Amino acid sequence: MSGGSHPHGSQPVRYAGVPLETARAGVILLHGRGADAADILGLATELAVDGVSYAAPEAAGHTWYPYSFLAPIADNEPGISSGLGVIASLVQRFEGAGLGAQRLLLMGFSQGACLTLEYAARHARRYGGIAGLSGGLIGPPGTTRDYPGSFDATPVFLGCSDMDPHIPRERVEETAEVLRRMEAGVTMRLYPRFGHAVNQDELEAVRAMLQALV
Repeated sequence: MSGGSHPHGSQPVRYAGVPLETARAGVILLHGRGADAADILGLATELAVDGVSYAAPEAAGHTWYPYSFLAPIADNEPGISSGLGVIASLVQRFEGAGLGAQRLLLMGFSQGACLTLEYAARHARRYGGIAGLSGGLIGPPGTTRDYPGSFDATPVFLGCSDMDPHIPRERVEETAEVLRRMEAGVTMRLYPRFGHAVNQDELEAVRAMLQALV
């Protein structure tokens, strides 16, 4: 992609944890709208799992795409495709360092969760894990979800408030159904009246997934 069609391509990627070369597992973290890579990397400290290398790309203008993830996909381009390309390049970087997809956990919050889940659905295979916190698959209601491939029992965690102002619970439930149909092992938790944030129960769920990898 050119710079205009790949707005996130020249943005920085921040790292935490152990070096790639010595890592037993890797995590790709995508931040939400208005945040940055440093914000989402703060979760690495909270997860506190040894032997993990974390990578957090940063969106241009702190926004992966301009409108709601429920808007027509074309309205949110080139942001969506550019963001998906960033994830793909990081997956390749981890694989080049010897950490295959089965040792990788893909994780995001809000906009970052939506991109993470959409990337995983479009590139289904066995991953170490997938965590979508306050997010769902991208596109307006009625979007066809005929993604090819199988997750081959990849563990997936979906956590969201049951009254999130940005993420309808119906989209979280639809996402869980689609990923289960693609042979993922999905855990979905809807938290009563919680709000749009990450909670301790979600972190415990992700920590357990990471500990299983290392």
